[in-house]
Amino acid sequence: MKTTLITKSTLAVLLLGALTFTACKKEASKSAEEEQATIESTESNSEADAAYDDVFNNTMGIGAEANGESLGITGGVGVFGRVEGGSYSGRVDSNRCFTVTVTPLTIGVFPKTVVINFGDGCKGKDGKIRKGKIITVFTGPMHIPGSKATTTFENHKIDSVKVEGKHEVTNNSTSNNRIFTAKVIEGKLTWDSGRWVKWTSVRTVAQIEGNGTPLWPLDDIFSITGGGRGENSRGKTWGHETLEPLIKKFTCNWISKGVLRIRYNDINGVLNFGDGRCDNKAELTINGNVRIITLP
Repeated sequence: MKTTLITKSTLAVLLLGALTFTACKKEASKSAEEEQATIESTESNSEADAAYDDVFNNTMGIGAEANGESLGITGGVGVFGRVEGGSYSGRVDSNRCFTVTVTPLTIGVFPKTVVINFGDGCKGKDGKIRKGKIITVFTGPMHIPGSKATTTFENHKIDSVKVEGKHEVTNNSTSNNRIFTAKVIEGKLTWDSGRWVKWTSVRTVAQIEGNGTPLWPLDDIFSITGGGRGENSRGKTWGHETLEPLIKKFTCNWISKGVLRIRYNDINGVLNFGDGRCDNKAELTINGNVRIITLP
């Protein structure tokens, strides 16, 4: 009978190989888990971004027509107005499923509170149903530097998502540039299923096209920079920052260009919004792997 002699040195090599193989498997598993967590964090970040962008559009748009005063900055429309067949349509006064109230009514007297009440359900031209109230306090008309609009919410929902927290927009424009600072403070989105996302961000929004036509928003294009942090009900926390300015056209529901970095633990994901075309897709790259993200 043939016997095999295993020396101490041979055993050591075998044990080392086994330990190395196990460590590699654990490392690969951890890396895959962190990549998946980065993907989930990016999706949560995009959901929060879309929800509070919706708030910006409505407070700076619908609020602009309140009581005949130019309070906002986007020509008097929110998601209830858009381009149809090359024409501008769907202004606030053509949609009666929500109400806008202003206090005080006297023109030129500030601070002024504007309440957009969507009631039990109001369907916009984007197909989404909004409920509850968006309450904004304007310290002055938002086209005047130094003015601030602070928004809070009362049972406000976009489809199945409840929106909470505080949203602030401040006009920091100079004589040459139209610039706004947009903050989300202790923001929270909660789905009917119980899933939630918390989000805080500070962004600089600079208008790069359309400054010469303040009452005609169709040519408005904004450049967005900044960053923030978030967490979700799955126990994931992350940070985000702008690597290349995000480009948002008034005529497009989504960011069409620019690059964000999403940080989760030691993993950096790079989210590229494209070349300027209007679509709801973005490319997320993690460790050389590319995944297509659908924007809300």
